[in-house]
Amino acid sequence: MAITIDDHMVLNTESQSIHKVEKYVDNLCSKLSVNSDYYGNILIALTEAVNNAMNHGNKMDPEKKVKLSCENAEKEIGFKIEDEGEGFDYDSLPDPTDPENIDKPNGRGVFLMKHLADEVNFHNEGKIIELKFNLN
Repeated sequence: MAITIDDHMVLNTESQSIHKVEKYVDNLCSKLSVNSDYYGNILIALTEAVNNAMNHGNKMDPEKKVKLSCENAEKEIGFKIEDEGEGFDYDSLPDPTDPENIDKPNGRGVFLMKHLADEVNFHNEGKIIELKFNLN
């Protein structure tokens, strides 16, 4: 019988919160016996999503929070990351692999999420990101 996780946490908008996300992923993947091949993808995609929520969504406003939740099914694990920002136009992001964008310090987070997760969905004008990983 598979272990089912339905978990959530609220993070302060501060750089130290990324360490909490890393511990969260470590504990979760350990409980679910997630294969190390998937662990790296989950860790990077989730930390990118939370980092984007804090930096771009909440604009590092310490009064704003980031909500992180997780649900899993037998062969899938899903995460929802929600910020308190104004949202963004996720359909108009520049391609970070385009030569004119290669040297820019920002713009790779969503690109990484889309390449590491099996499914990425945006809701509420981009204030909510759902990441899904197939574990089969």
